[in-house]
Formats: sequence, structure tokens, C-alpha cells
Amino acid sequence: MTVAIDYDIRQIVAITGGELQASGYKAEIEYLSVDSRKINNPAATLFWAIKTGQRDGSDFIMDLYKKGVRNFVTQTPGYCRSLKGANVIIVKNALEALQKLAAHHRRSFKKITVIGITGSNGKTIVKDWLYSLLSPFYAVVKSPRSYNSQIGVPLSILQIRSHHRYGIFEAGISRPGEMQKLERMIRPQIGIFTNIGSAHDEGFKDFREKIEEKLLLFKRAETVILPGHQIGILSVLRQQKKWSAKVCTWNQKDADYLIRTVKKTPDGVSVVIQSKKRKDTIHLVSDDGTFIQNALNCYVAIDVLGVMDKQIATGFRRLTPLSMRLELQQGINGSSIINDSYSNDLQSLAVALEILMRQQAAKYTIILSDVLQSGLSSEQLYGVIASLIKGKGVRQIIGIGEEISKSKAFFKSIKEQHFFKNTEAFLSSMDWLKFGNEVILVKGARQFRFERIVKRLERQTHETVFSINLSSLAENIRVYKSLIKRGTKVMAMVKAFAYGAGSSEISSLLQFIRADYLAVAYADEGVALREAGIRLPIMVMNTGEHAFDILVKYRLEPEIFSRSLLHSFSNYLASRKIRSYPVHLKIDTGMHRLGFDIGQTEELIALITRNSHIRIQSVFSHLSSADNPDHDAFTMQQFETFRKVVRKIKAVIRYPFLTHISNTSATSRFRQLNLDMVRIGIGMYGVDSNPAVKKLLKPVCRLTTTVSQIKHIKKGEVVGYGMRKVNKAMTIATVGIGYADGYRRQLGNGNGKMFINGKLVPTVGNICMDMTMLDVSGVKDIEEGDEVEVFGENLLIEQLAGWCDTIPYEILTGISGRVKRVYYEE
Repeated sequence: MTVAIDYDIRQIVAITGGELQASGYKAEIEYLSVDSRKINNPAATLFWAIKTGQRDGSDFIMDLYKKGVRNFVTQTPGYCRSLKGANVIIVKNALEALQKLAAHHRRSFKKITVIGITGSNGKTIVKDWLYSLLSPFYAVVKSPRSYNSQIGVPLSILQIRSHHRYGIFEAGISRPGEMQKLERMIRPQIGIFTNIGSAHDEGFKDFREKIEEKLLLFKRAETVILPGHQIGILSVLRQQKKWSAKVCTWNQKDADYLIRTVKKTPDGVSVVIQSKKRKDTIHLVSDDGTFIQNALNCYVAIDVLGVMDKQIATGFRRLTPLSMRLELQQGINGSSIINDSYSNDLQSLAVALEILMRQQAAKYTIILSDVLQSGLSSEQLYGVIASLIKGKGVRQIIGIGEEISKSKAFFKSIKEQHFFKNTEAFLSSMDWLKFGNEVILVKGARQFRFERIVKRLERQTHETVFSINLSSLAENIRVYKSLIKRGTKVMAMVKAFAYGAGSSEISSLLQFIRADYLAVAYADEGVALREAGIRLPIMVMNTGEHAFDILVKYRLEPEIFSRSLLHSFSNYLASRKIRSYPVHLKIDTGMHRLGFDIGQTEELIALITRNSHIRIQSVFSHLSSADNPDHDAFTMQQFETFRKVVRKIKAVIRYPFLTHISNTSATSRFRQLNLDMVRIGIGMYGVDSNPAVKKLLKPVCRLTTTVSQIKHIKKGEVVGYGMRKVNKAMTIATVGIGYADGYRRQLGNGNGKMFINGKLVPTVGNICMDMTMLDVSGVKDIEEGDEVEVFGENLLIEQLAGWCDTIPYEILTGISGRVKRVYYEE
């Protein structure tokens, strides 16, 4: 992330206690960045080189210097001597120095009221909802996305400016000692403790220690808000000796804010809340318990601020479920849509533009509404927006709103420009604006109702949706990186349409988070990735003579697994006078699928030592049963066999090459097997055979459908094909998924279940091609159109695979191409 700052180089030295190694270069710093990939204005950027357990930001200083960055903060002094004409601040610890700067910045703003949010779940949605409710009327600053960590919090705090009336920041911790550092920076006057759960339990000795650590965020707060039914938090809170904050609770009884009634309405639910001073009714679009809890935390916080009124209360109707976050979905005429149609401010616009740039396309289009309540004049605001967009390769901008239309002169450098006073005017003109083969960012403030635009742009599909959480996938990669030594590379397996999740979309993310290698099964998969703009090295695991031209044309690296393949590829390269082409040698250490047999080692060595047309990029093998503890002896036997072969090859090959044998399970279960590189496949999606690692992973994929029709049938009546009769009267729901979508036929007749309205319900009758029937007799308030989870957070894919007597791999790769894929980030 990059943030704008108002400090000069000498102020930063004084605040951080660092030592300036100056060259006389006159620094005009406008931005601070901790991410070497996201620097758009090198000359005006201060790069803060943070060292973590996985990466040292100082490793990127030289590359940034070559790109024009001239201001650095580092804890690695050795870089100073080689940076002529640069200013380098040397600090003892770069992260602690950044936190010092943020703490100083927070103390500089006495008038702002800050809300600090912590808890096991709900931090981000409560923060975003509070922002949504308050920002139409007040200048508010908030943490971007889930920036609640030791790095994310200082970057969030540095966004505070003098015009901000309220600040809303979330704080997340995973071990003791972390919250005190976050509190020094956030210093909230009002605190919200959303709840306490099992997340990050492994970092604390017991539940009490975790609660006490989280409460440290509020040690100087005036008021702390929490649900009255969170008995564990209240119990620990009452035992705190040094506690001065007022505690405000909400509950159905014995609380400061009493929930008088919760009534279902045609469009959601109405909640009546009463305190000693006031009584309000708020309307919500969902009757989900978690949804209501998050909304009540927001209500109490706004009332504590003293600004609750009818206008803000009306805003609760517009709060949207967590699923309405930034999404990437398929659009008309081969286009892709980045749907961020529920908010528009400078912070979230910068984030959305980052995601737009990660998509590889020939054309980028931005549909943008007025930005409301920015605290800037129109000239300042749209000047900043134009500078954010400049240099991004945007070929078309569509501005919607009176203010952006008045400011269209700022966007004259963009090739195609169209401006409309309101959304209705744009919708009436959409037919002559041709969209196709492009990526379209739809970014609008909620009152512009851009969801209508998205509906017109998206490709029409049936209501079964495969949702992929890209933020969770990135987090899972970080989990595996934490398990391996620094310097060990990661090869991500994206074969079979990235396990059904979408090859180009997943690979774009992997490229962005700096995976080292990709692997596909066949050359045409690699070609598709190259055409989608993927530049990472790609290993092709199964190839033949027919694909040699394609391999070379698209810079794909073949797995060589046999003498005949080695001969034919070498002859092909020789005929075209190609030398040192990268290849990967596969050794069969006992799985007996593909690879050179152990008995062929000497012959293989003879063939490669006199072969100048290939260059060995890696030597690797594949484990048969790394996920099964019963076969650990065989796993270690394979490993030792592989090591012997590698030693023989290294004795004659004088240049370095990579070695790898660990798949997902071996990476998490056998640290000693993690050589120069590990291969991560199913683990990216939150599936791992090691329970300890599984706890750290986040679910990535969710398959949902909807109820098409509800019927009430009598005992003995038939359901579906094959004259399947029911043995009791029941209510059945027909849902829009069948075996053509990947829902397997053996899940019929009660063998499988789905999750609807808080309950697991069994299938009834045979699975049809496009439909499945469910017994929903025990489900309350079920209606046509209700969402049904096939697998996801409530029904794990491992459970579904178990009912099919198969593995999660087969479930994921079996999801039909006609099922709509939606990609989103938190």
C-alpha cells in the first residue's frame, strides 16, 4: 500500500530516531510505500523497507533505485554505500519505526474521534458499515480492506487529515504483545468488541489471555461497546482492576440497549432498540443473526457518538451483506467486470485500480460516479482521481454524476470519454456504447445504484454460482510460505483450470503475490495463460512432439520424463539451433506414473552431460502418499531415493538447478522434504491433511444455488426420475443444480445434503441433469429464491467429497464451465 504523507525527510528522522545518510539529494516526499510493486511516482516516494519473517524489503531497494526512487528507510545499512544521489534513513527496526511515525501522526490530531474495533469476527464489516452510515454526513477515514495488522494499522493511521471528524480502525492480533503496539497508534475514544471465537487460539495459552490481550486496545478508551450475550468477555472485563471506560452492552435483557422486537418484513427485518434516552426502529435487508449483530454494534456506536438521527437510521436499510464486496465476474461479449458498485472514495478507488491493473486485457474501462464527502474541492478531488488513473492504460472513462461531469477536463488524456448527469441517463445510452473483450471497473457511491449497470453488463447465467475468495487464497499461500525456509520457492499448480477455479484469474493473483512458478498439465493450458498476460515461468507436465513448436513460441518449460522424449525434444532444438532451453527432469522414485526409472540414472546422466541444447531448470519427483501417516515410511524411502539421484546429477552438472519433491501435504507434514521449491495445489483452496495447518487456512471456494420451487407432497408420491416414492409426507425444494453442473448422481436419494437457512437437508430422489430435490420439511421460512450452499463455510468440501467416496480435487475440477464464477476480494 502507498499512502500520502505530509512529513519531510528530516522530520521523519527526528520522529523515528533514525540516522540520515544523505547525499545532498533534495527530497520532496509526497508518498510512503511499503510495497515495491505499487510505486507510481518514484521521485516523490519514500520506500519503507520492512523486514518480516518471510521477506526483507531491503532486497528490493536496488531495483527501486534503478526505477527512480531516491528516498529509503531501512534497517540494513549495507545498502547505503551503493546508492549515489539518494537519502537513506537507517533505523534499528523498520516496522517499529513506521509504528512510531503513525503514533506521532495520531497524537497530532486532537479533535478527531476514533473508533477502534477488535474481535474474532465481524471487524471489517462493522468498520465498513459504520463508514457507510456516517460518511454521507461527516468526513470519515477508515482502514482500507482488512488492514488490521502490525503493518496495516500504521498505514491506515497515516491517512488521517485535519478535516476528518471520525476515524474507524480495526485491530487484529494473533499472539500476546501485539495489541499494545496497535493501541499506541489507534488510541480510540470508543471501542467495539464484536465477539470472541476460536480464531488464532493457537497463539494464546488460553481463552482468557486472548480476551485480556484484545481488551488492551481500549485501555484509554472512554466507552466500550459489546454484545451483552458475550459472557466470556464481560466476565474478564469485570475482573480488570485498572478499567475506567464505560461499558455499553446491547441484548434482549439486562443491557444498556434493549432489543424490544425483531420482526420479519417483506424486504427483510425491523428491529426496535430502546435505551434510557431514545427508542429507534431500524430496518435491515437480512434476518441473519450475524447480520443483525453487526448492525446493532453499528447502531450503538453511532448513538454513543451522539449523532443518531432519522437520516442515519434510514441508512441501515442500505446495509448490504458481506457478499456484496468487490467482485470479478464474467460480462457480455467476452468482457470481465470488477463490481465495486457499493462505495466510492479515494481509498477504495486506489484499491480497485490496483485490482484492475492485475487483470490482463487489451482495453480497460472505468465507470465512475461522483465521489461524495471527500473534504476536498472538486478541482482538488478530480485532479487527484485523474492522477490515480494516469499511466494505468485506461482507454475509456464513463463519468456519472454532476460533479465529475463538470470536471471532465481533468480526464482529457484518456482516449474515450463519456459523461452523464445520472445513472438513468447512462442506462438509456448503453446500447450505443459497445462493450466487449475488455475489463470494466464499475465503481460508484451507493446512492447511484450502480448495481443496475452491473446487471446490464454481466453475462446471463443460471443462478448457480461458484465464488472464489482471492483474499483467502492469497492468505493461504502466505501460510505455506511461513512453513518453509526463506529463499525456498513456491510452484503453484494451476492445471485443470486451476482445479476448476479459473486458470487466468487465479494465475493473475499468483503473479501479483509473487509466486515463483506455475505448473500446468498440457501445453494448451500454458498458451491460455500466456495469452492472458501471465509472465511467470510455467512448467508443462505432460507433452509430446506435437507441442514442441508451442512450447518454444510461448516460452513454456517441459517436464522431461523419458529417454525418447529427451531425444526428440533435443533433436527439435538442434534443428532450430536453440541452445540451453529450460527443462525439468522427472524422476520416478516409486509412484510409477511418469519419470525416469532409478535404474536409468547413469544413462540419463550420460545423455544430459553432452547435451548443449537443454538446460536443467529443476530435477523433481512426486510423492505417492504424503497425506497418509500410514505410509510415512514409504514417503521417506522415496525422498532418500530422490536425494541419491540428485547427488549423482549434481556431481556432473556444474551449474545450479532447483530440486523439489514436496506437494501440499509434504510441505505441511515434512519440513525436511522442502528443498529448493515446494509445489502447492489443493492447499491454496484451504484443504490440507495436516490438522494443525488446516486450522490456519481459510476456505476459498463456495458453491451455491437457489430454490426454484417448493412443493408439498404426500406419502407414497413420486419424486424425480425412476419412480422414487417417498415414505412420508414432506416439503421438497427443487434447486437449480444437477449433474451437468458437477453435482454427482451418487449424492441422490439422501446420500448428499445441502445447507439452507441454517440447516443441513438431504437430497430426495435421483439427481437430475439440471435440478436436485431436497427435503426441507424441517426448515422454517423457506422461500423460492433462497440461497442454498452446496459446499463452503457451512458445509465443507471435504464432507461433500466423503459422501461421494472421492477427494476434494475431483469435486472442484468437476464443476461445469456453465457455472458462473465470481471472484472477490475482502
